[in-house]
Amino acid sequence: MELANGSRVAILGGGPAGSFTACFMLDLARRLSLQLEVDIYEPRGFYQCGPVGCNMCGGIISESLVQNLATEGLHLSPNMVLETINTYTLHTDYGSVDIGTPLEEMRIAAIFRGGGPRGAENQKPLPWDGFDWFMLQKAVQQGARHLPHRVAEIHRDGDGKPRLLMKNEGVRVYDLLVGAPGINNPASLRLFENMDFGYQPPKMMKAFIAEWYMGAEDVQERLGHVMHIFLLHLPGLMFAALTPKGPYATLVILGEGADEELANRLCRTPQMQALLPPNWQIPVQPCQCQPHIYIGAAKNPFGDRVVMVGDAGVSRLYKDGIGAAFRTAKACANTALTRGVAKEHFQRHYWPACQEMERDNLLGHGLFKVDGLLGWWPLFRHALLGVVRWEQNHPFSQRHLSRALWNTFTGSAAYTDILLDLLHPTTMGRFCWEVVKQAIPGSRSS
Repeated sequence: MELANGSRVAILGGGPAGSFTACFMLDLARRLSLQLEVDIYEPRGFYQCGPVGCNMCGGIISESLVQNLATEGLHLSPNMVLETINTYTLHTDYGSVDIGTPLEEMRIAAIFRGGGPRGAENQKPLPWDGFDWFMLQKAVQQGARHLPHRVAEIHRDGDGKPRLLMKNEGVRVYDLLVGAPGINNPASLRLFENMDFGYQPPKMMKAFIAEWYMGAEDVQERLGHVMHIFLLHLPGLMFAALTPKGPYATLVILGEGADEELANRLCRTPQMQALLPPNWQIPVQPCQCQPHIYIGAAKNPFGDRVVMVGDAGVSRLYKDGIGAAFRTAKACANTALTRGVAKEHFQRHYWPACQEMERDNLLGHGLFKVDGLLGWWPLFRHALLGVVRWEQNHPFSQRHLSRALWNTFTGSAAYTDILLDLLHPTTMGRFCWEVVKQAIPGSRSS
């Protein structure tokens, strides 16, 4: 069961995972002298502002992903990156500390996934480019066909090939179907659940995202080129991030209680009030949403002639969803074009790349659970801040805790690497000393 000259591939979903898959497949097909037809089904217009053009994401990409894209010939346009972050400030109930990037190449970029927040359509032309529309157009330039149709049903023909039915557009039959709808598209996920390969969507939790208009001058004055991370004692809050993005500030809240009420309570904290302009109020109709985020792998994300990519299959826990889409799309394209499109091909050659991410995610779950258990202990937070402050006066090579925190909140490394930094003897020794300093008042001057 292999792709051959003239084979047809359907990709359901034109976000990063779908566009990456199209680009990788078409590029590899050219190198293999293989003629391939690739159709991307995506009814949304990612060039539009507000919810209709948005994929509900905080819009942060790591420098490592920017470099990986460049190696594939996918160079971000100059107007896409609204802010380059090379520092973040960690805010806790016991103080704050600035953490610079451990290495110069570990900066992160702030982007808009769609055309921009609700209300930005009043700016003509828009002064920025959206990432998802940019990637979809790159796929089209590579030779993919963008079909702005909504798929109503998916069945198989007598040969087991996927048959896609569109309202008023008839039926099309394909040799391979790639599912890239994203986990915030339940109608499309159900299409794959109703197929015959036992697919069950990933485990999810709710997040809260808001784009607050503050004006470019206030954003630069109050936030700077800094991502602000909040680890506060607010019920339901795991952590929150406030990121400058041109004239906007993007708020992302993770936690079981992530909703508008928690956002309002966060805004009333002294830590947040110190960053907001005087007398500033949350807009009456802000651009905000409560998207699902990935927390656990899908079951049976592939079968004969069908495979799921991006967070509809496997992604990274709490971070770097675009980077995970890049990796799964790459593995999918290599498997389909060099191995085959049967279930056993995906099992043997695609699934290992997904399992590697999921094993790392299990470690991430453990790290966040430990932080949740210890986070309410004042000694823990004081010691954490003490170690980070100590590290800022030492060479990059000795900033193990700072690097671990940077990678946790920016997605620049695996949780395995984060754990190694946390368990480094220098980190553990200094952390124990900071605990002693807090527990024994006479030791604090040391």
